[in-house]
Amino acid sequence: MDDALKNRIVVILAILSCIFFFGTLSSCNNAMRQKAGRDKEMAARLQMEEKMNKFSQERSALEERAKAKEKEAEEAKAALEETKKVLAQEQLANQNLTDELQKANKLKGPPGK
Repeated sequence: MDDALKNRIVVILAILSCIFFFGTLSSCNNAMRQKAGRDKEMAARLQMEEKMNKFSQERSALEERAKAKEKEAEEAKAALEETKKVLAQEQLANQNLTDELQKANKLKGPPGK
């Protein structure tokens, strides 16, 4: 073969090699950017999932506290009702004693007789 033809082939192969080399570099760079984007997205997703878990746990704890407070309120309400009943019975007993005392005083008559 002719030296000129060999030189042309070498130049063409060198140019093609450079094109493929830069294409490979570009592809690798693009792949690294995509990987970095995916990693960032996964980190954000994990962070959001952790926040959601934390909020779920807090919500459960608050629901339990609310149920406990409701139970306490019901117990206090029941105690109040019981106290009201006892008070009403004591007032009735006091009224009966007052009535009996007044009757006894009337039967005795006025003092000094």
